[in-house]
Amino acid sequence: MEYTVNSTAIGSQSTPCVILGIYESRRLSPAGQQLNKSSGGYLASILKRGDIQGKLEQSLLLHDVPGTACERVLLVGCGSEKDLDDSNYRKILSCAATTLDQHGIKAACCYLLELSIPERDLRWKTRQAVEVFEHRLYRFNQLQSKPDKRAGRLRKLSFNIRAAGERKTVRQAVKEGQAVAIGTRLARDLANLPGNICTPTYLAAQARKLARQSEHIKLKVLGEREMARLNMGALLSVARGSRQEAKLIVLDYQGGKRQDRPYVLVGKGITFDSGGISIKPSAAMDEMKFDMCGAASTLGTLAAVAEMGLPLNVIGVIPSSENLPDGNASKPGDIVTSMSGQTIEVLNTDAEGRLVLCDALSYCERFKPRTVIDIATLTGACVIALGKQFSGLLGNNEALVADLIAAGKHSGDVAWQLPLGKEYQQQLKSNFADMANVGGREAGTITAACFLSRFTDQYHWAHLDIAGTAWHSGHHKGATGRPVPLLTQYLIERCRKR
Repeated sequence: MEYTVNSTAIGSQSTPCVILGIYESRRLSPAGQQLNKSSGGYLASILKRGDIQGKLEQSLLLHDVPGTACERVLLVGCGSEKDLDDSNYRKILSCAATTLDQHGIKAACCYLLELSIPERDLRWKTRQAVEVFEHRLYRFNQLQSKPDKRAGRLRKLSFNIRAAGERKTVRQAVKEGQAVAIGTRLARDLANLPGNICTPTYLAAQARKLARQSEHIKLKVLGEREMARLNMGALLSVARGSRQEAKLIVLDYQGGKRQDRPYVLVGKGITFDSGGISIKPSAAMDEMKFDMCGAASTLGTLAAVAEMGLPLNVIGVIPSSENLPDGNASKPGDIVTSMSGQTIEVLNTDAEGRLVLCDALSYCERFKPRTVIDIATLTGACVIALGKQFSGLLGNNEALVADLIAAGKHSGDVAWQLPLGKEYQQQLKSNFADMANVGGREAGTITAACFLSRFTDQYHWAHLDIAGTAWHSGHHKGATGRPVPLLTQYLIERCRKR
């Protein structure tokens, strides 16, 4: 979508639609009051009829408002001004985008940046507007024989900024918002693809495509022979049941100085997870194509970083495989040796994500990273604990955890810290190996992170469990693109603190 900034007086806006806010008690925003004046009180007369009260997410589309150059005026309910916070602001933006889309409006001028949000500046409001509009208007129809190609889809959005000094801020924020939207869209597209298309080899091809688009990204892809030479027995044990070759995909973005230590993202890339021999129930198993959302978000974050040209070094590591039952598949009770040399008793083959991640985390030591963040649709227990709102967050460094929580609050892509105490480690005891790959029913998200923590002694590490936030089920089934906004914001903040 095309974004522009203008300073035209509201009554003179020649556009298919002007977007205005209205608070509860039918009180117009400042721009709305100006338009009401130029229309000779027309808006006030409409409000007196009670067609809209200004409640949050209400909307009213008006045509041919007198005394104005625009074709339509969209009034969007903002609720109580004292309750206007980050979450409600995003709901207002989403309501505006939805209404424009439903009515097939091709272009609009947005005045919602004038809304006052506590502790949020113009840059933040602009970025949120771009990201929310792009997210709401997203469609995945690449595989439909007759995709919806409505001519009226929104193509242009302008922001009205009267102060000359603020226009540069808005333009810069638009660029950042577009970069995050590009990364989020890539993550959603990859995750929404079915498992018969999005295989480990396909993921590697998409990584290669991303590397070709940026002169700052170099790519290395390791096959099973190379992983065997590195003694990645845990990762390779997962791939044994699949006819698709496992891949370890390594993207190296060099935006900083050569000697700068990198930030490393590790994304779980199980392109389809049947559970292996410990097979899952058939209901909703189709959604296990989303088990590579960690990998998708890693690629999406690197795409956003490259689009912005952030001046730092970022490495993405994606261990990718299918997890399927087969005569050669790993069995419950098998013992495998990880790259670190630690042995693992595989009590449940459906706890495969931690097996591919642990070898990838050991591989990360060679980069001497500043921080390592792994992203994984790891445990159903996280969905039970935190639902669809918060990603689970655990780590071995409190400063890193705090930075990620702050990035989540800023971006609206929130995470919640869970404890990572030594008390939980005992649940991973094995009679026959150094550890088991599961720790029982209790504290499943925590014990999964405890398992991963045994491979992260050499650096500051955090784990994001996105099992509840990476996709929606039901009528609105599809990937969300989370946590690309959180991770991108974390990296933006690292640039600001250099």
